[in-house]
Amino acid sequence: MTYKLRPVSAPVASGGMLRMLCLLAENPVTGPLLAGPLLKSAGVTDVRNAAASEAPWTPLSLSTTREASQDGERQRAPSELAASTGAAPGAAPGFRFPTCADYQAGYRDGTLDPESVAHEALDSCRKADELDPKMRIFISQLADDVLAQARASSARWKKGQPLGPLDGVPVAVKDEVDMVQYPTTVGTKFLGKEPARVDACVVERLRDAGAVLLGKANMHEFGMGVTGLNPNHGSARNPYDPTRCTGGSSSGSAAAVAAGLCPLAVGADGGGSIRTPAAFCGVVGLKPTFGRVSERGAAPVCWSLAHLGPIGATVADVVLGYSALAGPDPHDPGSLQQPLPRLDEWSVPNAKGLKLGLYRPWFEDADKPVVEACRRAVGLLVDAGAEVVEIEIPELELIRGVHLVTIVSEMAAAHVHHYAAHRTDYGLDVRLNLALARKLTNTDYVHAQRLRSRLCGHFVRALNNVDVVVTPTTGMTAPALPANALSSGQSNLSETVQIMLYVQAANLTGFPAITVPAGYDPAGLPIGLQLMGRPWEEDRLLRLAAAVERYTERRKPLVFLSAQGRAAS
Repeated sequence: MTYKLRPVSAPVASGGMLRMLCLLAENPVTGPLLAGPLLKSAGVTDVRNAAASEAPWTPLSLSTTREASQDGERQRAPSELAASTGAAPGAAPGFRFPTCADYQAGYRDGTLDPESVAHEALDSCRKADELDPKMRIFISQLADDVLAQARASSARWKKGQPLGPLDGVPVAVKDEVDMVQYPTTVGTKFLGKEPARVDACVVERLRDAGAVLLGKANMHEFGMGVTGLNPNHGSARNPYDPTRCTGGSSSGSAAAVAAGLCPLAVGADGGGSIRTPAAFCGVVGLKPTFGRVSERGAAPVCWSLAHLGPIGATVADVVLGYSALAGPDPHDPGSLQQPLPRLDEWSVPNAKGLKLGLYRPWFEDADKPVVEACRRAVGLLVDAGAEVVEIEIPELELIRGVHLVTIVSEMAAAHVHHYAAHRTDYGLDVRLNLALARKLTNTDYVHAQRLRSRLCGHFVRALNNVDVVVTPTTGMTAPALPANALSSGQSNLSETVQIMLYVQAANLTGFPAITVPAGYDPAGLPIGLQLMGRPWEEDRLLRLAAAVERYTERRKPLVFLSAQGRAAS
Protein backbone atom coordinates (compact mmCIF):
# COMPACT_ATOMS: atom_id res chain seq x y z
CA MET A 1 0.00 0.00 0.00
CA THR A 2 1.35 3.44 -0.92
CA TYR A 3 0.39 6.70 0.73
CA LYS A 4 0.07 9.08 -2.18
CA LEU A 5 -1.74 12.27 -1.29
CA ARG A 6 -0.81 14.69 -4.03
CA PRO A 7 -0.25 18.41 -3.44
CA VAL A 8 -2.70 20.76 -5.09
CA SER A 9 -1.98 23.56 -7.50
CA ALA A 10 -4.38 26.49 -7.69
CA PRO A 11 -4.08 30.27 -7.57
CA VAL A 12 -4.44 32.15 -4.28
CA ALA A 13 -6.97 34.88 -4.91
CA SER A 14 -8.71 37.68 -3.02
CA GLY A 15 -10.07 41.12 -3.85
CA GLY A 16 -10.17 41.99 -7.55
CA MET A 17 -8.60 38.72 -8.69
CA LEU A 18 -11.17 36.71 -6.75
CA ARG A 19 -13.98 38.79 -8.23
CA MET A 20 -12.65 38.08 -11.71
CA LEU A 21 -12.50 34.34 -10.99
CA CYS A 22 -16.12 34.47 -9.81
CA LEU A 23 -17.26 36.15 -13.00
CA LEU A 24 -15.34 33.66 -15.12
CA ALA A 25 -16.73 30.71 -13.16
CA GLU A 26 -20.31 31.99 -13.48
CA ASN A 27 -20.02 32.65 -17.21
CA PRO A 28 -21.52 29.78 -19.26
CA VAL A 29 -18.64 29.92 -21.76
CA THR A 30 -15.61 30.38 -19.49
CA GLY A 31 -17.04 28.56 -16.46
CA PRO A 32 -16.37 25.00 -17.67
CA LEU A 33 -12.85 25.98 -18.81
CA LEU A 34 -12.00 27.34 -15.35
CA ALA A 35 -13.81 24.62 -13.40
CA GLY A 36 -11.93 21.75 -15.05
CA PRO A 37 -8.43 22.39 -13.62
CA LEU A 38 -9.74 23.66 -10.27
CA LEU A 39 -11.92 20.60 -9.71
CA LYS A 40 -9.05 18.37 -10.79
CA SER A 41 -6.76 19.96 -8.19
CA ALA A 42 -9.44 19.46 -5.56
CA GLY A 43 -9.59 15.72 -6.29
CA VAL A 44 -12.84 15.56 -8.26
CA THR A 45 -11.17 13.93 -11.26
CA ASP A 46 -9.84 11.19 -8.99
CA VAL A 47 -13.40 10.55 -7.81
CA ARG A 48 -14.71 10.38 -11.36
CA ASN A 49 -11.97 7.94 -12.41
CA ALA A 50 -12.27 5.61 -9.43
CA ALA A 51 -14.29 2.43 -10.01
CA ALA A 52 -16.93 1.52 -7.44
CA SER A 53 -19.23 -1.44 -6.93
CA GLU A 54 -20.61 -0.43 -3.53
CA ALA A 55 -24.09 0.89 -2.81
CA PRO A 56 -24.24 4.58 -1.86
CA TRP A 57 -23.53 5.47 1.76
CA THR A 58 -26.51 6.24 3.97
CA PRO A 59 -26.71 7.10 7.69
CA LEU A 60 -28.03 3.58 8.28
CA SER A 61 -24.53 2.37 7.40
CA LEU A 62 -23.55 3.27 10.96
CA SER A 63 -25.89 0.65 12.37
CA THR A 64 -23.79 -2.11 10.77
CA THR A 65 -20.84 -1.23 13.03
CA ARG A 66 -22.55 -1.83 16.35
CA GLU A 67 -25.93 -2.84 17.71
CA ALA A 68 -28.33 0.09 17.48
CA SER A 69 -30.12 -0.67 20.76
CA GLN A 70 -29.34 -2.19 24.11
CA ASP A 71 -31.96 -4.36 25.76
CA GLY A 72 -33.18 -3.30 29.15
CA GLU A 73 -31.38 0.06 29.12
CA ARG A 74 -33.54 2.98 30.17
CA GLN A 75 -33.40 6.29 28.34
CA ARG A 76 -31.96 9.03 30.53
CA ALA A 77 -32.88 12.66 30.04
CA PRO A 78 -30.02 14.95 29.00
CA SER A 79 -30.08 16.74 32.38
CA GLU A 80 -29.86 13.41 34.19
CA LEU A 81 -26.88 12.35 32.11
CA ALA A 82 -25.21 15.69 32.83
CA ALA A 83 -25.71 15.26 36.55
CA SER A 84 -23.90 11.91 36.39
CA THR A 85 -20.69 13.15 34.75
CA GLY A 86 -18.72 13.65 37.94
CA ALA A 87 -15.63 15.78 38.39
CA ALA A 88 -12.75 16.30 35.99
CA PRO A 89 -10.11 13.54 36.20
CA GLY A 90 -7.34 16.11 36.56
CA ALA A 91 -6.44 19.71 35.76
CA ALA A 92 -3.95 20.54 33.02
CA PRO A 93 -0.68 22.24 34.00
CA GLY A 94 0.02 25.85 33.06
CA PHE A 95 -2.65 28.46 32.48
CA ARG A 96 -6.02 27.51 33.92
CA PHE A 97 -9.07 28.45 31.89
CA PRO A 98 -12.27 29.15 33.90
CA THR A 99 -14.52 26.10 33.66
CA CYS A 100 -18.19 25.26 34.09
CA ALA A 101 -17.26 23.71 37.45
CA ASP A 102 -15.70 27.02 38.56
CA TYR A 103 -18.93 28.89 37.84
CA GLN A 104 -20.94 26.25 39.65
CA ALA A 105 -18.63 26.37 42.68
CA GLY A 106 -18.86 30.17 42.79
CA TYR A 107 -22.64 30.10 42.65
CA ARG A 108 -22.77 27.45 45.35
CA ASP A 109 -20.52 29.30 47.80
CA GLY A 110 -21.93 32.74 46.98
CA THR A 111 -18.76 34.32 45.57
CA LEU A 112 -20.44 34.59 42.17
CA ASP A 113 -24.00 34.95 40.99
CA PRO A 114 -25.35 34.46 37.46
CA GLU A 115 -26.66 38.00 37.10
CA SER A 116 -23.33 39.69 37.88
CA VAL A 117 -21.53 37.15 35.66
CA ALA A 118 -23.90 38.01 32.79
CA HIS A 119 -23.25 41.75 33.22
CA GLU A 120 -19.51 41.13 33.22
CA ALA A 121 -19.71 38.80 30.21
CA LEU A 122 -21.63 41.38 28.19
CA ASP A 123 -19.12 44.03 29.21
CA SER A 124 -16.25 41.76 28.15
CA CYS A 125 -17.89 41.16 24.76
CA ARG A 126 -18.13 44.90 24.22
CA LYS A 127 -14.49 45.36 25.21
CA ALA A 128 -13.48 42.62 22.76
CA ASP A 129 -14.79 44.76 19.91
CA GLU A 130 -13.06 47.86 21.23
CA LEU A 131 -9.67 46.22 20.74
CA ASP A 132 -7.58 46.82 17.61
CA PRO A 133 -8.29 44.70 15.69
CA LYS A 134 -11.85 44.02 16.81
CA MET A 135 -12.31 40.42 17.89
CA ARG A 136 -15.75 40.06 16.19
CA ILE A 137 -16.63 36.95 18.21
CA PHE A 138 -20.40 37.49 18.25
CA ILE A 139 -22.65 38.40 15.35
CA SER A 140 -25.50 39.49 17.62
CA GLN A 141 -26.30 39.83 21.32
CA LEU A 142 -29.49 40.92 23.07
CA ALA A 143 -28.45 42.20 26.47
CA ASP A 144 -31.97 42.27 27.90
CA ASP A 145 -32.49 38.62 26.98
CA VAL A 146 -29.13 37.57 28.44
CA LEU A 147 -29.85 39.39 31.71
CA ALA A 148 -33.35 37.93 31.95
CA GLN A 149 -31.91 34.41 31.69
CA ALA A 150 -29.33 35.27 34.34
CA ARG A 151 -31.92 36.69 36.74
CA ALA A 152 -33.94 33.49 36.46
CA SER A 153 -30.82 31.45 37.19
CA SER A 154 -29.90 33.63 40.17
CA ALA A 155 -33.38 33.08 41.60
CA ARG A 156 -32.98 29.31 41.30
CA TRP A 157 -29.59 29.37 43.02
CA LYS A 158 -30.95 31.53 45.85
CA LYS A 159 -33.67 28.93 46.40
CA GLY A 160 -31.10 26.16 46.31
CA GLN A 161 -32.78 24.68 43.26
CA PRO A 162 -30.36 24.90 40.31
CA LEU A 163 -31.28 22.84 37.27
CA GLY A 164 -27.88 21.17 37.07
CA PRO A 165 -24.18 21.79 36.45
CA LEU A 166 -24.83 24.25 33.59
CA ASP A 167 -27.27 26.49 35.47
CA GLY A 168 -26.03 30.06 35.14
CA VAL A 169 -23.02 29.10 33.01
CA PRO A 170 -22.51 31.44 30.01
CA VAL A 171 -22.64 29.59 26.67
CA ALA A 172 -22.17 30.84 23.08
CA VAL A 173 -24.30 29.47 20.22
CA LYS A 174 -23.11 29.36 16.62
CA ASP A 175 -25.26 31.42 14.26
CA GLU A 176 -26.21 28.29 12.36
CA VAL A 177 -28.89 27.16 14.79
CA ASP A 178 -32.19 28.80 15.69
CA MET A 179 -32.51 30.69 18.95
CA VAL A 180 -35.70 32.55 19.84
CA GLN A 181 -35.47 36.35 19.47
CA TYR A 182 -32.36 36.07 17.30
CA PRO A 183 -32.15 35.90 13.50
CA THR A 184 -30.26 32.94 12.02
CA THR A 185 -28.03 34.55 9.39
CA VAL A 186 -25.72 31.54 8.87
CA GLY A 187 -23.00 34.17 8.45
CA THR A 188 -24.66 35.75 5.40
CA LYS A 189 -26.02 39.28 4.94
CA PHE A 190 -29.34 38.26 3.41
CA LEU A 191 -30.67 35.40 5.56
CA GLY A 192 -32.25 35.83 8.98
CA LYS A 193 -34.40 38.87 8.28
CA GLU A 194 -36.80 37.72 11.01
CA PRO A 195 -35.94 36.33 14.43
CA ALA A 196 -36.42 32.62 15.03
CA ARG A 197 -39.76 31.70 16.59
CA VAL A 198 -38.74 28.27 17.86
CA ASP A 199 -35.50 27.15 19.49
CA ALA A 200 -33.34 24.50 17.88
CA CYS A 201 -33.21 21.29 19.89
CA VAL A 202 -29.69 22.05 21.18
CA VAL A 203 -30.79 25.50 22.35
CA GLU A 204 -33.91 24.04 23.95
CA ARG A 205 -31.76 21.55 25.89
CA LEU A 206 -29.33 24.22 27.03
CA ARG A 207 -32.22 26.34 28.29
CA ASP A 208 -33.61 23.30 30.10
CA ALA A 209 -30.20 22.94 31.76
CA GLY A 210 -30.28 26.59 32.88
CA ALA A 211 -27.39 27.84 30.72
CA VAL A 212 -27.22 31.58 30.05
CA LEU A 213 -27.04 31.92 26.28
CA LEU A 214 -24.80 34.89 25.45
CA GLY A 215 -25.83 35.34 21.81
CA LYS A 216 -25.07 34.16 18.28
CA ALA A 217 -21.41 33.45 17.61
CA ASN A 218 -19.70 34.42 14.36
CA MET A 219 -18.96 31.86 11.63
CA HIS A 220 -17.54 31.48 8.14
CA GLU A 221 -20.31 32.47 5.74
CA PHE A 222 -22.73 29.59 5.19
CA GLY A 223 -20.15 27.29 6.77
CA MET A 224 -18.39 27.13 3.42
CA GLY A 225 -14.82 27.65 4.52
CA VAL A 226 -12.21 26.62 7.06
CA THR A 227 -10.57 29.93 8.03
CA GLY A 228 -13.40 31.92 9.62
CA LEU A 229 -13.03 34.79 7.15
CA ASN A 230 -16.37 36.62 6.98
CA PRO A 231 -16.66 39.84 4.95
CA ASN A 232 -20.30 40.29 6.02
CA HIS A 233 -19.92 40.46 9.79
CA GLY A 234 -16.18 40.88 10.14
CA SER A 235 -13.82 37.97 10.69
CA ALA A 236 -13.49 36.47 14.17
CA ARG A 237 -9.95 36.82 15.50
CA ASN A 238 -7.80 34.17 17.14
CA PRO A 239 -7.25 35.00 20.85
CA TYR A 240 -3.71 33.55 20.69
CA ASP A 241 -2.82 35.98 17.90
CA PRO A 242 -5.50 38.32 16.52
CA THR A 243 -3.65 38.53 13.19
CA ARG A 244 -4.35 34.80 12.69
CA CYS A 245 -7.39 32.82 11.61
CA THR A 246 -9.65 31.20 14.15
CA GLY A 247 -10.43 28.36 11.78
CA GLY A 248 -13.91 27.72 10.45
CA SER A 249 -16.64 27.47 10.26
CA SER A 250 -17.39 27.64 14.02
CA SER A 251 -14.99 30.55 14.37
CA GLY A 252 -16.82 32.63 16.96
CA SER A 253 -17.69 29.64 19.11
CA ALA A 254 -14.05 28.58 19.51
CA ALA A 255 -12.82 32.16 19.94
CA ALA A 256 -15.44 32.84 22.64
CA VAL A 257 -14.14 29.91 24.69
CA ALA A 258 -10.46 30.66 24.11
CA ALA A 259 -10.94 34.34 25.02
CA GLY A 260 -12.55 33.39 28.34
CA LEU A 261 -15.99 34.79 27.53
CA CYS A 262 -17.56 31.41 28.30
CA PRO A 263 -16.33 27.90 29.10
CA LEU A 264 -18.66 26.22 26.61
CA ALA A 265 -20.06 26.87 23.14
CA VAL A 266 -22.12 25.11 20.48
CA GLY A 267 -20.43 24.46 17.14
CA ALA A 268 -21.38 22.70 13.92
CA ASP A 269 -19.13 20.40 11.90
CA GLY A 270 -19.59 19.34 8.27
CA GLY A 271 -15.90 19.19 7.42
CA GLY A 272 -13.97 19.77 10.62
CA SER A 273 -15.88 22.92 11.55
CA ILE A 274 -15.85 22.15 15.31
CA ARG A 275 -12.42 20.54 15.46
CA THR A 276 -10.45 22.94 13.25
CA PRO A 277 -11.31 26.16 15.13
CA ALA A 278 -10.99 24.37 18.48
CA ALA A 279 -7.47 23.24 17.48
CA PHE A 280 -6.45 26.65 16.10
CA CYS A 281 -7.75 28.40 19.25
CA GLY A 282 -6.23 25.95 21.72
CA VAL A 283 -9.42 24.47 23.19
CA VAL A 284 -11.31 21.16 23.09
CA GLY A 285 -13.90 20.26 20.44
CA LEU A 286 -16.03 17.13 20.02
CA LYS A 287 -17.80 16.07 16.83
CA PRO A 288 -20.13 13.33 18.07
CA THR A 289 -21.35 10.36 16.07
CA PHE A 290 -23.66 11.29 13.20
CA GLY A 291 -27.17 11.79 14.61
CA ARG A 292 -25.99 11.71 18.23
CA VAL A 293 -27.06 15.35 18.65
CA SER A 294 -30.32 16.43 17.04
CA GLU A 295 -30.09 18.66 13.97
CA ARG A 296 -33.62 20.01 14.46
CA GLY A 297 -33.47 23.77 14.09
CA ALA A 298 -30.03 23.84 12.47
CA ALA A 299 -29.72 25.52 9.08
CA PRO A 300 -29.97 22.96 6.25
CA VAL A 301 -26.38 23.16 5.07
CA CYS A 302 -25.06 19.65 4.40
CA TRP A 303 -27.48 16.97 5.54
CA SER A 304 -25.38 13.83 5.36
CA LEU A 305 -22.23 15.38 6.87
CA ALA A 306 -23.63 17.76 9.48
CA HIS A 307 -22.97 17.37 13.19
CA LEU A 308 -23.66 19.70 16.12
CA GLY A 309 -21.44 19.43 19.17
CA PRO A 310 -19.65 21.17 22.03
CA ILE A 311 -16.50 23.28 22.15
CA GLY A 312 -15.11 23.70 25.66
CA ALA A 313 -12.23 25.14 27.63
CA THR A 314 -11.41 21.67 28.99
CA VAL A 315 -12.44 18.08 28.40
CA ALA A 316 -14.69 18.28 31.47
CA ASP A 317 -16.54 21.22 29.92
CA VAL A 318 -17.03 19.28 26.70
CA VAL A 319 -18.36 16.35 28.74
CA LEU A 320 -21.00 18.62 30.28
CA GLY A 321 -21.88 20.07 26.88
CA TYR A 322 -22.12 16.66 25.26
CA SER A 323 -24.23 15.24 28.08
CA ALA A 324 -26.66 18.16 27.78
CA LEU A 325 -26.95 18.00 23.98
CA ALA A 326 -26.80 14.29 23.11
CA GLY A 327 -29.68 11.87 22.96
CA PRO A 328 -32.78 11.05 20.93
CA ASP A 329 -35.11 13.79 19.72
CA PRO A 330 -38.51 12.48 18.59
CA HIS A 331 -38.64 15.26 15.99
CA ASP A 332 -35.34 14.21 14.36
CA PRO A 333 -35.53 10.64 13.00
CA GLY A 334 -31.77 10.59 12.46
CA SER A 335 -31.24 10.75 16.23
CA LEU A 336 -33.43 7.76 17.07
CA GLN A 337 -31.73 4.60 15.74
CA GLN A 338 -28.82 4.67 18.16
CA PRO A 339 -27.78 3.20 21.50
CA LEU A 340 -28.24 5.62 24.37
CA PRO A 341 -25.47 8.08 25.25
CA ARG A 342 -23.03 6.81 27.87
CA LEU A 343 -20.21 8.37 29.85
CA ASP A 344 -18.99 5.24 31.62
CA GLU A 345 -15.33 5.61 30.64
CA TRP A 346 -14.53 9.28 30.48
CA SER A 347 -13.31 9.72 34.06
CA VAL A 348 -11.06 6.62 34.10
CA PRO A 349 -7.72 8.23 35.04
CA ASN A 350 -5.54 6.32 32.57
CA ALA A 351 -5.42 4.81 29.09
CA LYS A 352 -4.62 1.24 30.15
CA GLY A 353 -5.74 -1.43 27.72
CA LEU A 354 -6.52 0.97 24.88
CA LYS A 355 -4.95 0.68 21.43
CA LEU A 356 -4.04 3.73 19.35
CA GLY A 357 -4.09 3.17 15.60
CA LEU A 358 -1.37 5.19 13.90
CA TYR A 359 -0.94 5.25 10.12
CA ARG A 360 2.52 6.80 10.19
CA PRO A 361 2.80 8.23 6.64
CA TRP A 362 -0.53 10.05 7.09
CA PHE A 363 0.27 11.17 10.64
CA GLU A 364 3.59 12.66 9.52
CA ASP A 365 2.19 14.57 6.54
CA ALA A 366 1.54 17.69 8.66
CA ASP A 367 3.95 20.59 9.16
CA LYS A 368 6.95 19.65 11.32
CA PRO A 369 5.94 21.50 14.55
CA VAL A 370 2.49 19.90 14.37
CA VAL A 371 3.93 16.40 13.94
CA GLU A 372 6.39 16.90 16.80
CA ALA A 373 3.73 18.12 19.23
CA CYS A 374 1.36 15.32 18.31
CA ARG A 375 4.11 12.71 18.72
CA ARG A 376 4.67 14.01 22.24
CA ALA A 377 0.93 13.75 22.92
CA VAL A 378 0.89 10.15 21.71
CA GLY A 379 3.82 9.54 24.03
CA LEU A 380 1.73 10.86 26.93
CA LEU A 381 -0.97 8.33 26.09
CA VAL A 382 1.59 5.55 26.01
CA ASP A 383 2.85 6.68 29.42
CA ALA A 384 -0.77 6.50 30.61
CA GLY A 385 -0.97 2.85 29.53
CA ALA A 386 -2.06 2.93 25.88
CA GLU A 387 -0.44 0.84 23.15
CA VAL A 388 0.44 2.19 19.70
CA VAL A 389 -0.52 -0.14 16.85
CA GLU A 390 0.73 0.57 13.33
CA ILE A 391 -2.17 0.47 10.86
CA GLU A 392 -2.76 1.11 7.17
CA ILE A 393 -5.79 2.81 5.67
CA PRO A 394 -6.18 2.41 1.88
CA GLU A 395 -7.27 5.05 -0.61
CA LEU A 396 -6.86 8.09 1.61
CA GLU A 397 -6.27 10.08 -1.57
CA LEU A 398 -9.99 9.73 -2.36
CA ILE A 399 -11.18 11.38 0.86
CA ARG A 400 -10.48 14.91 -0.35
CA GLY A 401 -12.52 14.61 -3.54
CA VAL A 402 -15.35 12.49 -2.11
CA HIS A 403 -15.84 14.94 0.75
CA LEU A 404 -15.68 17.95 -1.58
CA VAL A 405 -18.23 16.54 -4.02
CA THR A 406 -20.55 15.62 -1.15
CA ILE A 407 -20.42 18.82 0.85
CA VAL A 408 -20.48 21.38 -1.96
CA SER A 409 -23.26 19.49 -3.79
CA GLU A 410 -25.39 19.50 -0.66
CA MET A 411 -24.59 23.16 0.03
CA ALA A 412 -25.46 24.14 -3.54
CA ALA A 413 -28.76 22.26 -3.18
CA ALA A 414 -29.44 24.01 0.12
CA HIS A 415 -29.14 27.39 -1.62
CA VAL A 416 -30.78 26.51 -4.91
CA HIS A 417 -33.66 28.92 -4.19
CA HIS A 418 -31.39 31.71 -2.96
CA TYR A 419 -28.76 31.58 -5.68
CA ALA A 420 -30.60 33.43 -8.44
CA ALA A 421 -31.75 36.28 -6.21
CA HIS A 422 -28.68 36.59 -4.01
CA ARG A 423 -25.74 35.39 -6.08
CA THR A 424 -23.93 38.71 -5.75
CA ASP A 425 -24.71 38.99 -2.02
CA TYR A 426 -22.38 36.15 -1.09
CA GLY A 427 -18.78 36.78 -0.13
CA LEU A 428 -16.58 36.18 -3.15
CA ASP A 429 -15.02 32.98 -1.80
CA VAL A 430 -18.43 31.41 -1.16
CA ARG A 431 -19.71 32.72 -4.48
CA LEU A 432 -16.81 31.04 -6.33
CA ASN A 433 -17.34 27.77 -4.46
CA LEU A 434 -21.05 27.74 -5.29
CA ALA A 435 -20.33 28.48 -8.96
CA LEU A 436 -17.90 25.54 -9.09
CA ALA A 437 -20.32 23.29 -7.18
CA ARG A 438 -22.94 23.89 -9.85
CA LYS A 439 -20.56 22.37 -12.40
CA LEU A 440 -20.80 19.00 -10.64
CA THR A 441 -23.38 16.47 -11.82
CA ASN A 442 -25.86 14.15 -10.16
CA THR A 443 -23.62 11.30 -11.31
CA ASP A 444 -20.68 12.87 -9.45
CA TYR A 445 -22.71 12.98 -6.24
CA VAL A 446 -24.04 9.42 -6.41
CA HIS A 447 -20.67 8.02 -7.41
CA ALA A 448 -19.04 9.87 -4.50
CA GLN A 449 -21.50 8.20 -2.12
CA ARG A 450 -20.52 4.78 -3.48
CA LEU A 451 -16.87 5.55 -2.88
CA ARG A 452 -17.83 6.92 0.53
CA SER A 453 -19.22 3.50 1.45
CA ARG A 454 -15.88 1.93 0.55
CA LEU A 455 -13.90 4.51 2.54
CA CYS A 456 -16.17 3.92 5.52
CA GLY A 457 -15.36 0.21 5.26
CA HIS A 458 -11.63 0.96 5.38
CA PHE A 459 -12.04 2.84 8.66
CA VAL A 460 -14.35 0.17 10.10
CA ARG A 461 -11.69 -2.46 9.44
CA ALA A 462 -8.97 -0.29 10.97
CA LEU A 463 -11.08 0.28 14.08
CA ASN A 464 -11.80 -3.43 14.44
CA ASN A 465 -8.20 -3.79 15.62
CA VAL A 466 -7.71 -0.55 17.57
CA ASP A 467 -9.80 1.71 19.78
CA VAL A 468 -9.04 4.98 18.00
CA VAL A 469 -7.23 6.35 14.97
CA VAL A 470 -4.86 9.08 16.14
CA THR A 471 -3.69 11.98 13.95
CA PRO A 472 -2.98 15.67 14.22
CA THR A 473 -6.22 17.67 14.00
CA THR A 474 -4.93 19.97 11.27
CA GLY A 475 -1.94 19.86 8.97
CA MET A 476 -0.79 23.32 10.03
CA THR A 477 -1.31 25.91 12.74
CA ALA A 478 -3.52 28.96 12.27
CA PRO A 479 -2.55 30.89 9.12
CA ALA A 480 -2.50 34.67 8.93
CA LEU A 481 -5.66 36.61 8.16
CA PRO A 482 -4.68 38.38 4.91
CA ALA A 483 -5.55 42.07 5.10
CA ASN A 484 -6.55 42.09 1.43
CA ALA A 485 -9.05 39.29 2.04
CA LEU A 486 -10.99 40.76 4.97
CA SER A 487 -13.54 42.51 2.76
CA SER A 488 -13.78 39.85 0.06
CA GLY A 489 -12.81 36.46 1.43
CA GLN A 490 -10.06 34.36 -0.09
CA SER A 491 -9.66 31.31 -2.29
CA ASN A 492 -6.58 29.33 -1.23
CA LEU A 493 -7.07 25.68 -2.12
CA SER A 494 -3.59 24.57 -1.06
CA GLU A 495 -4.05 26.02 2.42
CA THR A 496 -7.56 24.60 2.69
CA VAL A 497 -6.35 21.10 1.83
CA GLN A 498 -3.58 21.29 4.45
CA ILE A 499 -5.99 22.50 7.12
CA MET A 500 -8.53 19.75 6.33
CA LEU A 501 -6.01 16.93 5.90
CA TYR A 502 -7.26 14.88 8.87
CA VAL A 503 -10.78 16.05 9.70
CA GLN A 504 -12.82 15.01 6.67
CA ALA A 505 -12.78 11.26 7.32
CA ALA A 506 -14.89 11.56 10.47
CA ASN A 507 -17.54 13.51 8.57
CA LEU A 508 -17.65 11.04 5.69
CA THR A 509 -17.94 8.04 8.00
CA GLY A 510 -20.06 9.72 10.67
CA PHE A 511 -17.69 8.40 13.35
CA PRO A 512 -16.99 10.54 16.45
CA ALA A 513 -13.79 12.56 16.73
CA ILE A 514 -12.32 14.93 19.30
CA THR A 515 -9.51 17.47 19.27
CA VAL A 516 -7.52 18.21 22.43
CA PRO A 517 -4.67 20.70 22.89
CA ALA A 518 -1.30 19.03 22.28
CA GLY A 519 1.14 21.95 22.49
CA TYR A 520 2.23 25.04 20.57
CA ASP A 521 4.40 25.85 17.57
CA PRO A 522 7.47 28.14 17.84
CA ALA A 523 5.21 31.18 17.26
CA GLY A 524 3.04 30.19 20.23
CA LEU A 525 0.11 29.03 18.10
CA PRO A 526 -1.92 26.08 19.44
CA ILE A 527 -1.73 22.55 18.02
CA GLY A 528 -4.47 19.94 18.38
CA LEU A 529 -4.36 16.14 18.53
CA GLN A 530 -7.33 14.32 16.96
CA LEU A 531 -8.74 11.02 18.19
CA MET A 532 -11.32 9.31 15.97
CA GLY A 533 -13.28 6.35 17.32
CA ARG A 534 -16.02 3.87 16.67
CA PRO A 535 -19.65 5.02 16.49
CA TRP A 536 -21.22 5.87 19.86
CA GLU A 537 -17.95 5.55 21.80
CA GLU A 538 -17.60 9.23 22.66
CA ASP A 539 -16.88 8.27 26.28
CA ARG A 540 -13.67 6.51 25.20
CA LEU A 541 -12.54 9.52 23.18
CA LEU A 542 -13.19 11.75 26.19
CA ARG A 543 -11.16 9.40 28.41
CA LEU A 544 -8.16 9.55 26.07
CA ALA A 545 -8.48 13.30 25.56
CA ALA A 546 -8.50 13.77 29.34
CA ALA A 547 -5.30 11.71 29.58
CA VAL A 548 -3.59 14.02 27.06
CA GLU A 549 -4.94 17.14 28.76
CA ARG A 550 -3.77 16.04 32.21
CA TYR A 551 -0.09 16.33 31.22
CA THR A 552 -0.15 19.01 28.49
CA GLU A 553 0.77 22.54 29.51
CA ARG A 554 -1.74 25.21 28.53
CA ARG A 555 -0.74 28.80 27.78
CA LYS A 556 -2.71 31.96 28.31
CA PRO A 557 -4.06 33.51 25.09
CA LEU A 558 -2.71 36.90 24.06
CA VAL A 559 -6.26 38.27 24.31
CA PHE A 560 -8.03 36.88 27.34
CA LEU A 561 -11.10 38.50 28.86
CA SER A 562 -11.35 37.62 32.50
CA ALA A 563 -14.53 36.95 34.46
CA GLN A 564 -14.39 40.60 35.54
CA GLY A 565 -14.44 41.74 31.90
CA ARG A 566 -10.87 43.09 31.77
CA ALA A 567 -8.73 42.49 28.71
CA ALA A 568 -5.44 40.81 29.58
CA SER A 569 -2.24 40.52 27.55
